[in-house]
Amino acid sequence: MSMPEQFEGLVVVKIGTSTLTNGTQTIDEAYIANLCEQVATLKDEGRPVVIVTSGAAAAGRERLGIAKRPNDIPTLQACAAAGQAHLTELYAKELAARGVACGQVLLTRRDVVDREGYLNARNTLMRLLDLGAVPVVNENDTVSVSEFAFGDNDMLGAIVSALLGASLYVILSDVEGMYTANPNTDSSARLLKDVSSIDRTIRAMAGGTSTSVGTGGMASKVRAARAMLAAGIPMVICQGRRTNVVLDVVRGEKVGTRFHNEGAPLHGTGRKLWIGLAEMPQGVVHVDAGAARAIVHEGASLLPVGVRSVAGTFGEGDVVSVEDPSGSEIARGVARYSSADMDRIRGLKLEIVGRFWEGKEDQPAIHRDEMLVF
Repeated sequence: MSMPEQFEGLVVVKIGTSTLTNGTQTIDEAYIANLCEQVATLKDEGRPVVIVTSGAAAAGRERLGIAKRPNDIPTLQACAAAGQAHLTELYAKELAARGVACGQVLLTRRDVVDREGYLNARNTLMRLLDLGAVPVVNENDTVSVSEFAFGDNDMLGAIVSALLGASLYVILSDVEGMYTANPNTDSSARLLKDVSSIDRTIRAMAGGTSTSVGTGGMASKVRAARAMLAAGIPMVICQGRRTNVVLDVVRGEKVGTRFHNEGAPLHGTGRKLWIGLAEMPQGVVHVDAGAARAIVHEGASLLPVGVRSVAGTFGEGDVVSVEDPSGSEIARGVARYSSADMDRIRGLKLEIVGRFWEGKEDQPAIHRDEMLVF
């Protein structure tokens, strides 16, 4: 019998609100204690850990005596403010009892959309790890607004994993993993053990959140998995309340659904990951089938001749999504032309572009070195 593949190096663990509350409206403190015990064990084995935690709003509602999730933004942010303090206290207390320090890191997408902010966040997290602490990361819901929100902590965990070059990203969920259908309503649903690519079939299997306390769901986890596949970082979705589940996953046990692509370059390049994961796309470039094939399978740049249409308004240097003829996002990259100019040159060969635009005869629409392919 072969030994299970163990993961060495940094592990990022994300915990959802429904897992932290076990389907109730209050934080399960005993669960946090058990999770911290597993984290401390991993640290004793020489594996650094980052915790990405949800649950601030739920913890705040408990502290403030609010029975139901509020609908107005100021009350939600007030709940998050009260809850962040409570959550940090819980993690700090349980980790300290095991001889481990922790540091709270609150992020919004604004903190990582520019390159300097991205590197500053990385430096802070890396320094905490160097000092032997466990960073406890959450979205700064107290100040974030919709255009700068991560939307859910599944993607926040993915960005942190890519930012730090993690060896493994684990999502602790209230389900065992990803199924072919909803196991609660379809008796034929089966658990997917290994997924190596995110195609339309996989996306169609993902649904929305099924709880009143969480903001994510399988669809958000699949988006995070697509990012991790592009980054070359294995990701596992598993039942977060399974006994010693984090230890089992890190030690290579077959638990939940593992997303991995053995052929993917490990971590890609820092700039490509920043472009593809942290930056918000400012528009969409629709490409033809030939261009999509060249981008995905041949590592090619996007040339103007392959552009079919442009959506949105963006400037030269902005990050845009690249979609194939079916409407699937296949990549994100830095546009070498504004949306108006991209629309003007779409469908043209570079030599034709160069005839009426001096200096652009060798300028692709998006260069492969500035594009993360999903």
